Amino acid sequence: MKVFIDGQLVDKADAKISVFDHGLLYGDGIFEGIRIYDNNIFRLDEHLERFEFSAKALMLELPWTRQEISDAVCDTCRANGLENGYIRLIATRGEGDLGLSPWSCPKPSLIVIADTIALYPPEHYEKGLKIVTVPTRRMNPAALSPAIKSLNYLNNIMAKMEARQAGALEAIMLNDHGLVAECTGDNIFVVQKGAILTPSAQQGALKGITRDSIFDIAKDLNVAISEHELTRYDIWNAEECFLTGTGAEVIPVVALDGRQIGNGTPGPIFKRVLTAFHRRVRREGTRL
Repeated sequence: MKVFIDGQLVDKADAKISVFDHGLLYGDGIFEGIRIYDNNIFRLDEHLERFEFSAKALMLELPWTRQEISDAVCDTCRANGLENGYIRLIATRGEGDLGLSPWSCPKPSLIVIADTIALYPPEHYEKGLKIVTVPTRRMNPAALSPAIKSLNYLNNIMAKMEARQAGALEAIMLNDHGLVAECTGDNIFVVQKGAILTPSAQQGALKGITRDSIFDIAKDLNVAISEHELTRYDIWNAEECFLTGTGAEVIPVVALDGRQIGNGTPGPIFKRVLTAFHRRVRREGTRL
């Protein structure tokens, strides 16, 4: 396996960064998770735009053009013969001293990893997930915007650990007002009276690339969709529920906190959305 680091493709065993890199020391950096399907990198331009926006928000100056980053992603996939899988694009603040000061880091680092991924067991896509609500709250957008894909995911990691302690693979995180924000690694959607609803970024949800594609799919399917404040009560009493994410793709949820959602099986709108999503991922994006 080859990993791209600062302009070079190196063997996995030689893919190393400095212990003084502020991405390691402080989580000072950004990333994107990207999927490739049959040699088509799904919505690469959208991922690279969000990558640039995250960098700007953190005042992390990227010395590479969007085309250079795109080439690095594509070259890494080709070097690994990856036709279907997952790409992790990373920019760190770079090597500096032990202080917090980002200006001690004169040169950021660019890393691309391209490999396979299996986030959930296949049976859960057929039967659905049973998830829980965890105590750890989503970070307030006034403290750190959820639009920033930073390298510090401790908030989500703590929630993931709590989900596992409760015997669940995924969990809902509430914001500091008790409203549903998102899951530990996925966006959440519900179906109520035939319409699709999802929390907004103001509630703490990441503006996911897969999430955005669901809005396009709903329009094509002539299904109403909107951002909406959601409580756990709304999810317990929804007709359907499903999650989206680069790794998870689109996966149904059939129970929350021990309460069955709908009839306890993946619903018809979810199935239509999933079919449409599988068609889109092979035609929207950048061909290798």
